[in-house]
Amino acid sequence: MREVLIQRAAIALVQVLGLAVWFSMSAVVPSLRAEWGISAGAAVWLTASVQLGFVTGAVGATVLNLADRVRPHVLLACSAALGAVFTLVLGLSVDGLGAAIPLRFLTGVALAGVYPVGMKLMASWSEPRNRGRALGVLIGALTLGSALPHVFGRLPWREVLFAAAALALLGALVALLVVRPGPFLTATTAQLNPRYAVQMFRERGPRLVNLGYFGHMWELYALWTWLPTFLLSSGEPVGVTVFLTMGVAGFAGCLVGGWAADRFGRAPAAVGALTVSGLCCLLSPLAWGTSLLIAFCAVWGASVIADSGVFSASLSEVADPRYVGTALTALTAVGFGLTVVSIQLVPLLADVVTWRYAFLLLVPGPVVGALAMLRTRS
Repeated sequence: MREVLIQRAAIALVQVLGLAVWFSMSAVVPSLRAEWGISAGAAVWLTASVQLGFVTGAVGATVLNLADRVRPHVLLACSAALGAVFTLVLGLSVDGLGAAIPLRFLTGVALAGVYPVGMKLMASWSEPRNRGRALGVLIGALTLGSALPHVFGRLPWREVLFAAAALALLGALVALLVVRPGPFLTATTAQLNPRYAVQMFRERGPRLVNLGYFGHMWELYALWTWLPTFLLSSGEPVGVTVFLTMGVAGFAGCLVGGWAADRFGRAPAAVGALTVSGLCCLLSPLAWGTSLLIAFCAVWGASVIADSGVFSASLSEVADPRYVGTALTALTAVGFGLTVVSIQLVPLLADVVTWRYAFLLLVPGPVVGALAMLRTRS
């Protein structure tokens, strides 16, 4: 039991540290817009390029079945280190968007070996009866890591990148020296099978879980990307506020979601979280500009991520045991591809209807996700 707890804690720590580079540029966009003279539309690509890089890396890893053929803790360590290096190079030498976007794309490619591989490792240390809670902790760690750069947001932007890179390098060391695969998933003996990522969609269980996750992802990263702008437009502070409402509240939501998945079942937990976050999307124009906005965003931040670990746990149980890593990587590849679309569309809608109503665009995501997960119960 002691070894299980140590490994779970180490895997979660690697996610917090390794994923600090993900939103490191998004946290300093206001400074960059002034210094580089770029528009809000151009600044979108500082996040969208990471998402596209993640999709590219995840697709490549899926085709090669890397997460099931390479020692996962080594793949995790190398990926976190590469993300740190690309972020460090950007902070040291880049002075414009033209050079920043390729480096952010490469950072996303590297992160495709951090998040999905971390999910497989966490699942490998978790029996099915408590896997929801374990993956809830992992997704909570991802949430904290993604929000962490906002804590450093008042520093000069290069120092924010240096801090994020240092954290990611520390995460790589923890992965290499401490993390090891657990006993509850198939060892890395799978044969090369690029077709499995498509084959799993022919099976009802994996197909519905994937569809639920895609609805969840339509909302999640668009909210994380544009919440600072939404808050600013209503006169609220950002920085620590974003870290508290999305990071800390999100971590708490992941713990509750994981507990609910093990206590009540995967589908009820996912549907509950999707219903709450969907209602937050729908009610966001009413909360905008009121004294309750920060509390409202904390509820939203908790619910929008609470079901992420539920989908991962569900897929790890219904996918072919030989290719769980591949299935999880394919899941995230398509899901993150969708985030690029929603991230791009939100500011376009805001230009037409103002930021007060911009998040109404996200409502269909949780609706579709909830309907898909309801069908898994039958």
